Amino acid sequence: MAADQPARRRRDPARRIEEIAAATERVIAARGIEGLTHRAVAEAADVPLGATTYHFATKDDLIQAALQRAYDRYAAALEEWVARRPQLTATQLTVLLTDTLMGCFGSQRDQQIVQFELYLAALRRPALRPLADRYAETTACLLLAYVDPVTAQAATAALHGLTLRGLAGTRLPTRGEVEEVLGRILTPNPALVGATTG
Repeated sequence: MAADQPARRRRDPARRIEEIAAATERVIAARGIEGLTHRAVAEAADVPLGATTYHFATKDDLIQAALQRAYDRYAAALEEWVARRPQLTATQLTVLLTDTLMGCFGSQRDQQIVQFELYLAALRRPALRPLADRYAETTACLLLAYVDPVTAQAATAALHGLTLRGLAGTRLPTRGEVEEVLGRILTPNPALVGATTG
């Protein structure tokens, strides 16, 4: 009888899409954009190959989904970061940003690799560029809670550059180097201040 048969588990399409996007991030972290395939994602997500191609017809669709997922997580983390620190001095901001950046080379390394792999993918995939722009815009918006717009842009460029250098280079920047760079941006340079007022 039909009543005696086990009920077929209903698939949740939204959950399946999330699982595939998460698996795409893991594949990119392990293999890079070049190693990303529907088959690799299906294996990482433990789903049939047809499920990945059904929800994401092309490799670019997979990349877009992973970039959006990575961005959403990044934006939420920055929003929470500011909410917990409504007021900071320039010195406090320098120290805390340095803490955050140094974490990119430790427990957050895979997430940062995915972010930059996907960010750089936008160089050859124009459809990704608006979302890639939002990474820098979101970082700058966070900093606007503490500094003026030009300083926010300069600090954003420094943060992204230092992170990429640490991930791709042969040597990680030291904490002292990061603090020195960020401190120079976030606080006035006494030599320059003296020169302009003299």
